[in-house]
Amino acid sequence: MVRNGILIVLSILCALNPVWAQNPPTAAARGAQAPAPEGPAKLDTAPPVVDPKTYSIGVGDILNIRVWRENDFTGPYPVRPDGKITMPLVGDVQAAGLTPDRLSEQLKQALSEFINSPDVTVSLQQVNSKKFFITGEVARPGEYVLLQPTRVFDALSNASGFRDFASKKKIVIVRGAERIRFNYLDVLKGKNLEQNIFLENGETIIVP
Repeated sequence: MVRNGILIVLSILCALNPVWAQNPPTAAARGAQAPAPEGPAKLDTAPPVVDPKTYSIGVGDILNIRVWRENDFTGPYPVRPDGKITMPLVGDVQAAGLTPDRLSEQLKQALSEFINSPDVTVSLQQVNSKKFFITGEVARPGEYVLLQPTRVFDALSNASGFRDFASKKKIVIVRGAERIRFNYLDVLKGKNLEQNIFLENGETIIVP
């Protein structure tokens, strides 16, 4: 009886409103829970790529040290303001100023007192000690990590281009108390290439 009554009501609604018959209410309109929208995709943050033979570890860097089959010694190690890291049993070890390869060798030697033929690998998990800055009329101003030797022209390429009214001929590199002029258009044409210098840690590129 109840079912027959529901069918009669639906027939009456269809007759009174043909549009409703062609487009019945959605699941959400009937009170059913609609599927939740998918959130933004999570991007994997890969560790910085540096040359373990030439990169100089600095204060604030976070190292990823792996000792094969020795989980107690494996993990992230931040470089303290005094330039050292602390490893179980070994104690304080100087890290700042060394390359990852050189530090690996020193840790192998130190751990050999406790482990038979330790296999140690040092890599960079996060670089915090070497940065430069780009400000002014660029599409993406801000702080950039200085992972490898980088010239001014290449650094500006990382800023995703210039804004409409950027003065590309009057760019300035702030190096301590020194102000170094840089003409982007000249370098683009292959002229005055000596001005395309390597950036140093902490420098700022100003694009007026």
